[in-house]
Amino acid sequence: MSEKPQFHPLQAEEVARAFNKHGVDYVFIGKSGAILLGFPGTTQDVHVFPASCPENCRRIIAALTEIDFKVDSALEKQILAAKDFVQIKTGPFDVDLVFAPDRLPDFAETKKRRVSMGPFPVANLRDIIASKRAAGRTREKTDLPLLESFRVEYERRHSPPLRCATDITREPTDEASP
Repeated sequence: MSEKPQFHPLQAEEVARAFNKHGVDYVFIGKSGAILLGFPGTTQDVHVFPASCPENCRRIIAALTEIDFKVDSALEKQILAAKDFVQIKTGPFDVDLVFAPDRLPDFAETKKRRVSMGPFPVANLRDIIASKRAAGRTREKTDLPLLESFRVEYERRHSPPLRCATDITREPTDEASP
């Protein structure tokens, strides 16, 4: 029996390229999302939180087919129904479509809080951690302290630059000028 390949950002690149070409509305989540943000871990598959509208689901099928995933009628039915969790193992690597991730707000809110890392729309690291915590799986409990440490460092390095009082006073206000 052959071993599953571990997640590699090149796989996320393939997904992103195909999804973007077909206009799929999505964000990367889970450990693969954290890895795209720089987390030094490994995982087995790509986790994606897509919008669940029928048109987006049809775009997902077209995109996956383009990158050599075999989408039979049973898999197509699951995707079109936006089943909570769709595990896809019929391609060059594994992809999980998670239409209802644990403890994440609806797709629109999660997308609003996303981080863009090049071509990758990635869920906010705090959302990724909250979802893993809510899942409560044993393997998640091992990763959570590491992800929390990573989050602290990530936010320290990616926080908005500090502004001095002069910069703040120069910003336009909502009040109309006389």
